[in-house]
Amino acid sequence: MTAPFRVDQRDGLYQASIIVPNACLRRPPPKQPGTRSVTVILHLLAAAGGVVLVLVAILSAMRVLVVPRSARDRVARLVFLAVRRIFDFWTWRYASYYRADRLMAWYAPSGLLLLVFVWLLLVLLGYTGVFLALGAGNVHDALTLSGSSLLTLGFASPGDNLPRTLASFSESAAGLILIALLIAYLPTIYSAFSRREATVGMLEVRAGSPPSAVELLARYSRIHGLDQLGNLWERWEEWFQELEETHTSLAAVNFFRSPTPDRSWITAAGTVLDAASLTASTVDVPRNPRGELCIRAGYLALGHIASFFGIPHNPAPKPDDPISISRQEFDDVYSRLGAARVPTQAGG
Repeated sequence: MTAPFRVDQRDGLYQASIIVPNACLRRPPPKQPGTRSVTVILHLLAAAGGVVLVLVAILSAMRVLVVPRSARDRVARLVFLAVRRIFDFWTWRYASYYRADRLMAWYAPSGLLLLVFVWLLLVLLGYTGVFLALGAGNVHDALTLSGSSLLTLGFASPGDNLPRTLASFSESAAGLILIALLIAYLPTIYSAFSRREATVGMLEVRAGSPPSAVELLARYSRIHGLDQLGNLWERWEEWFQELEETHTSLAAVNFFRSPTPDRSWITAAGTVLDAASLTASTVDVPRNPRGELCIRAGYLALGHIASFFGIPHNPAPKPDDPISISRQEFDDVYSRLGAARVPTQAGG
C-alpha cells in the first residue's frame, strides 16, 4: 500500500509532497519510571554475577596451577568427581581388571582438560554479564562479543565504547593466560609423574609384579643382600618426601595411572612400608635406623595426601592402637619368609 501524495505548482515548477497521517507522527509513549529502574537493577546484577564467575575461574586456576602448596579447590573437585562418575559407570561393566585399567588411564587427562574448559566457560559467561551491563545489546550480542574476545577471534567489536573495549581486552588476556598456564603446567605434572614411576618401576626388579614385601626380602636374601637394604630405605625415604610435595601441590598427578596395569604407586608404597616393618620386627638382621626413618617418611607422606583429599585416618596413632593386620596374616607371612630361607627372629 502506497502513501497518498499531493502535487503542487509554484513558479512553473511542480512539487510532490507525501501526505503523512497524523498517527504516524505520534511519539511513542514514554517509558514508565519503574521499567527503567528494573532494567538498571538487572544490569547491575548481571555485572556483579559476571565478575563473581570470572573471579571464581581465575582463583581456581591459581590454586590448581600456580600456588606451590596444597590448596583444595572446589571447582576442580566438582569437575573430577563428575568425570569419575562417568568413568565408574563404564568400568563397572568390565569383568576384566585390565580392560577397566585401560579405560581409567584416560580419567586424569580427561578431568584436567575438562577443568580448563570449565574455567573458560566461566570466564565466557562472566564477561557476557559484564558486556550486557555495559550496553552491548541483548544476551546474544553480549555472548557473541564475549566469545569473540575470549577466543581472540575478532569478528565482534566493542565499538567506540571505552568500558566495553577495556573489558574486551581484559577477557582476551584472561583467556590467553589460562591457556598459557595449562601449557606450562603439563610439563611439570608429567615430570613429577616420570620421577614417581621411575622408582616404582625399579621395584619390580626387587619385589616382582605385582610387588610383594615377602618377595622383596626373599630376593635380597637369595643374593645375600640383606645388609644392603639400608640403601633401599634411604632411596624410598626421598621418594616419599617428593611424593608428599608433588601429590598435594599437583593434585591431578594422584590420578595418573602407571604405564602398566600391574604397577601402582600406592601398592608400591605399601610394599616398601611392609618390607621395612618386617625387617625391623621379624627379619634377623642388625637394626638399621634408615628403615624406621623410611616408615616414618611414608606415614607422613600418605597421611598428608589423605588429609588433602579428606580421607579419614588416624593422624596420631599410638603404639597400642589396633591395626588392620590380623595375627593369622602375620603368621602366614612369617611362614613364607621361613620357606624362602629368610633369616627370622625366634618367637615371631
